[in-house]
Amino acid sequence: MKLKGKLLSGVLVLCMSFSAILVGCSSNEKNPESSASNKGQQTSEKGASGSSDKSITVLVEGGSPANTVASQTAEEFKQKTGYEVKIETVPYIGVYDKLNVEMKANSGAYDVATIDILWFPALAKNLVAMDDLMTDEVKNDFVPNVVDGGKVNGKILGMPVWTNSKILLYRTDLFNDPKEQDAFKAKYGYDLKPPTNWQQYRDVAKFFTRDTNNDGATDLYGTGVLGMNNGDSVASWLDHAAQAGAKPLVVGKDNKALVNSEPYVKALEFETKILREDKSAPEGALNMASSEISEMFWNGKMAMMLEWAHFFVPSNDPAKSKVAGKVGAAPMIAGESGVGVVPGPWYQVIPSTSKKQDIAKQYVKFIYEKNELFMKALGVAARKSVFDKYGQKPEYAHLKALETTLAASQTQNRPILPHWNEIENEALVSAIQVALSGKETPQEALNRAAAKINEIQGK
Repeated sequence: MKLKGKLLSGVLVLCMSFSAILVGCSSNEKNPESSASNKGQQTSEKGASGSSDKSITVLVEGGSPANTVASQTAEEFKQKTGYEVKIETVPYIGVYDKLNVEMKANSGAYDVATIDILWFPALAKNLVAMDDLMTDEVKNDFVPNVVDGGKVNGKILGMPVWTNSKILLYRTDLFNDPKEQDAFKAKYGYDLKPPTNWQQYRDVAKFFTRDTNNDGATDLYGTGVLGMNNGDSVASWLDHAAQAGAKPLVVGKDNKALVNSEPYVKALEFETKILREDKSAPEGALNMASSEISEMFWNGKMAMMLEWAHFFVPSNDPAKSKVAGKVGAAPMIAGESGVGVVPGPWYQVIPSTSKKQDIAKQYVKFIYEKNELFMKALGVAARKSVFDKYGQKPEYAHLKALETTLAASQTQNRPILPHWNEIENEALVSAIQVALSGKETPQEALNRAAAKINEIQGK
């Protein structure tokens, strides 16, 4: 995601490229390697050929929560097992690229990697199954949908480390202002509150869009629309398609494209109307992803945003946000079919080229037990028990909204398609941008996208 999902473009300006989620900032700094050794424990290693190398290599995105947690826990893992954890950091897309090259070279360079859900279709055939680690006890402590996101052809190939989705973040100082409440009710006939459906969302966004200093220019927008040339815009559009009734997503059982059918068209019309008809989002939407929208929100130039849940944490950090202490969280809005999103989870995986698969599985299990550290590093995690513990704290008030959203009936993972990257980049992003720019209607743009998807898949 990032976080996309990129949990994650440039945010976590706090650091999640995930855009994403996710969205983030990368670091090239590697974890210092410990020189201590533990010769007391011997561990069986598949394919190790008697090697005495007591280390495993973990591949993560630099500056990401995975990098943080790997660094924090490396010494403890060494004390427990005698194995040094060597951490290799690369930029977001570098994780996929490195794994792809490694799998073709069959060199055994990496033993564990933390990957975006988006990469499973392309990497699945070269990943080790983890069904033996996914006991009922483990499964039952994960939040909805996250286990299935790491499953390909019935096999569990990834252990979740965190999940995420877009929720509603809004300015409590605006929504709770009696003058704003009176003015809104006089204009729209109902009480001002965090919107729960599409129509309320459009009404509230239009209401708060204004010129606050009478200089002739809009300086407060109701919301934002993600339209940048990346997966963040696709994830947001698919959220709304799910809300409009899309199920399954993107393709049907025959793998033929569905994206020019009614739910997808309605979703793109919804975004286009907010931008072009209501003018309640900045007109530079084609250059806006999660990082740009959140920056406007943090600077007090936006009343609400549908963004990755972990953004709640920096939104309330005075060092990053001018509206800190004035931000609330609510579940994702609903379309005619209810609440729905496309989650942005990340997973630990073991390449089948690893020569140390047994110790790699021990490491994956070890990190599962440390899931709380992802909550501290990012503001989201994967285990219900961690959500329950932190959801009681005001600084994690977004977790209840996130759990509600993830459990919604229309929430679903992206399809597992080997050509997903091509479909996203060559068909979907361009269709969204063309529609948002007004060059084509949503129906026209998505007709083109559907044809391109079928061409990519040979249908």
